[in-house]
Formats: sequence, C-alpha cells, structure tokens
Amino acid sequence: MTDQPEELLRQAAKLHREGRRPEAIELFRQVLATRPQVAEGWYELGYLLKAEGRHEEALEAYGEALARGIGRPQEVHLNRAVIYSDHLRRDQDAERELRVALAIDPDYVPALLNLGNLHEERGRLQDALVCYDRLLAGTDQPDRPYQDLRGEALARSANLRPPAGVDDPLFHRLREAAAIQPNKTMRANLLFALGRAYDRLGQFDPAFDAWAKANRCLQRQAGRTYEPARAAAWIDDMIRTFTPAGQESPAAIDGGSAEPLFICGMFRSGSTLIEQVLAAHPQVSAGGELDYLLRLAFGSLAPYPASMATPDPEREARLADGYRAHMANLFPEGIAGRYITDKRPDNFLLIGLIKRLFPTAKIIHTCRHPLDTGLSVFMHHLDLRVAGYSCDLGDIGHFYGQYRRLMAHWHSLYGDTILDFDYDDFVRAPKPALERLLAFLGLDWDDRCLEFHRLGNTVKTASYWQIRQPLSDRASGRWRNYSSHLEPLRQALQEAGVDFGGSQKNML
Repeated sequence: MTDQPEELLRQAAKLHREGRRPEAIELFRQVLATRPQVAEGWYELGYLLKAEGRHEEALEAYGEALARGIGRPQEVHLNRAVIYSDHLRRDQDAERELRVALAIDPDYVPALLNLGNLHEERGRLQDALVCYDRLLAGTDQPDRPYQDLRGEALARSANLRPPAGVDDPLFHRLREAAAIQPNKTMRANLLFALGRAYDRLGQFDPAFDAWAKANRCLQRQAGRTYEPARAAAWIDDMIRTFTPAGQESPAAIDGGSAEPLFICGMFRSGSTLIEQVLAAHPQVSAGGELDYLLRLAFGSLAPYPASMATPDPEREARLADGYRAHMANLFPEGIAGRYITDKRPDNFLLIGLIKRLFPTAKIIHTCRHPLDTGLSVFMHHLDLRVAGYSCDLGDIGHFYGQYRRLMAHWHSLYGDTILDFDYDDFVRAPKPALERLLAFLGLDWDDRCLEFHRLGNTVKTASYWQIRQPLSDRASGRWRNYSSHLEPLRQALQEAGVDFGGSQKNML
C-alpha cells in the first residue's frame, strides 16, 4: 500500500463512489494509525463515518482534524453541529459549534443559516429572524457567495413573517428570487414559501400554481423518482413475508426501560401534532423522527423484506438491544415516563419489523382525509429519497393506495396494538379523541396534553411552527379550496379503491 496520503484519499474517494464506505473507512483507519498528522484524512474519515451513521466516531474524527490544524475549520465545526443537532439531539452542543464557526468567520453563511434553523426548531422565532435578516442583507449583491443559501433564508423568513396582504412587496421579492435562482432545490423552496404565503391570504389559484412550479423544479433536478409497479411489488413482498405463521418467537421488550411507542402513517397526516400532544404527558418522552429502523432495513437487513422471511429470535433480540442502545445514546440522562416515541411517518412500511423486535409495542397510525393528505404532501418539500412520489398528484394517489393496502394487512395481523388516530376528528373535538388515545396507551387523563403548544422542546419536522400554536382546524378540509386542481389525485385514489367521501377512520 502506498504511503502517499493523496493517493489514499483518491482510493478512498473511489471506494466511496462505488458505495464501499466500510472499506474506505478501514483504509483511512490504516493510514491514520501511522500518519495521524494528515488532517484531511481525519476530515474524510469523519465524513464517511457520519454517512454510515457512526456519529460519535465521526465527531472524534472531526475533532482530530481540528487538532491537526485543518484548513477552513469553520466547515468542520459546521459538520459537527449537524451531527449534534440532527442525529444526537444535543442542541446546546450544536449551537456551540455553530457559534465557534461564526467566531472564525462571522460571514460564514452555512453556519448562520443552520443557526437560524436551529433556533426555529427550538421555537425561538425572533432569534431565527435575526439570523435570516443578516443573510438577506446580501441578496441584493448577486456576486456575493452562497446566494442559494441566502435564497433559502428568504424562504424561511417568509414562512415566519408572512406577508400581510397581496400587495406586500414580499410576494415580488419571492417571485424575483425564484426567477433568478439557478439552484433548482432552492428555487423550489422559494416557490413553496410563495405558495404558502398566498394560501394564508386565501389566494388559492396562485398558491397552487406556485406549488406546481416548485414540484416541477424538483422533478427536473431529480428525474423520475417514483415507479408505481415497483412500489406495488414491494408492498406485495411485505404482505407475503409477514404472515401469522411467520411471527413465532419474537424478541421481548425489556420491562426495565421505557417502552418504544411508534407513531406512523402518511407524511403530513398529523404525526408531529400527536407526538407533541403526548409529549405533554408526564409518562411520555418525545424521541422525534428517527431513521434507525430504516437504516436497519436497508443496511444490515438488506435485501428487505426477504431477510425477514424466516424468524430469527437471536438476531431479532440483538437488533432490539441495538435499538434500545441507540435510544439510550440519544437520551444519556435517561428517559422519563413509560413511553418513548419514535415518530417516523414512513415506519408504517416497517410495522412487520417493529413487531418482530417489539411484539407488544403499541402503534399509533395517524390518519387524515386522503385529499388533504395528498394536497399537504404536494405543498411541502419532502425528501425525494424517501418520498419519491411527492412531486406528482397522480403518484401521490397511487402511493396512498399502496399505503392503505399495507395498513390493512398490518391491521389483520396486529389490530389490537394499532390505533387509527383521526387528525380531522381530533381538531374538531379534541377531548374525546384524546381520551381514546390515552386509554389505548393505559395512561390517565392530563390537561397538559391540550396545552402542547407551550412545550419548549425541539421539533425537527416541517410542522415545527404549526405545533407552537393552539389546536386549530384550519388545515382540516383545506382540499376544498383546491378542488378544481386535484383531479389527478382523485383519479389515482379512485383507481386504488380509496373512498374519500367519508371519515378516514372508516376507510381501513
């Protein structure tokens, strides 16, 4: 093996491109054992470890890069902040890293944008706006760097400080910024913000037009990201794999720790709201939107679900222990109460895996009117790697049908431990819906659950400002304002056999 760090970097980059990250990590480990002064090697190792979900090790590698005098240390502090914030839930550490980055370079735009976003997630509106306003001071100078991120700051600022009327100059600013923004992702975010601003003022046709343009931007950048036949085949595979005969000898829940409580359903169906409501109860801790189970399914359990065709009690006990260890790492001071929530909406795809690992685990399935669900998916920028259907109303309707088909199967297997929680019923009549939910969980009534908006916790989803407000039914039935635009969604739902004329709870 050559002892030239440049050659090793090249080899590791090649391994990374080929999807061979573990081999690249091992290569860096080997060279750094004898050449620890290679700061760039530590940086690349940190990047690879982060990509593999080995976050504590990544922090250590980035720390070594800083100790070895790496150039542009503000970038390393930014990467450390992202790990602390997005993966380890250590927001104070994240803020410290961002402020160190800004002390090194007060005009470092990525750190300032991330600091504003962190303030948003923690409910600090004015602090977030201070960060965004600093960034917006540079948008009138096209030659300044990071114009794409300054555009993102404009979109976020518009969401927090929406225009007061249709003649507000902010509309013109959003349209103009979107027109000249070369980055399609950032252009889409500006258009999503423009659409939401119009929606707040009851200007529904221009709102939908902005969202349609935003989704076309994302489609042009990513290409076709949803294959209906492939999605249907994957659902078929899960239905065939997880059967009553395949559920023997599952792992047991550790009675000495908080029980995992899974909240899942379609994206934009109310899962963040329900987690916040429950987090106000002293017996529930909010775990947030975790990707641990998805990493299992598409990592060590690949190809999934074929790997689950035969129950393996030892493997499943080991995986359950790994999940508990991950939660303990996220909450090193301990988890208060009886339940810890895992609110990853698309975990509905993995209920079979969940029940193998935790057979008595309770699952809250959030439901919402299909047309409202589909419209809300269309009007938000979802990650196309996990929601490739989200840019097209017809694809949304098709995927919704597959989701319904799989949920019907899970109900046939685990019905007593799955509660369908109807978002529309809840916002219309909160108390009876909440009483039913708490009874399902074996919890006593607590008035604080209806004061969820007063919680000061961090929320890392697109709904983080909605759940800072008292309960409202404004979003329930929003689809009626856009009825003339939703024919592709209606048609796809009808082809999937979805009845969207009645209450959602009667549809499964």
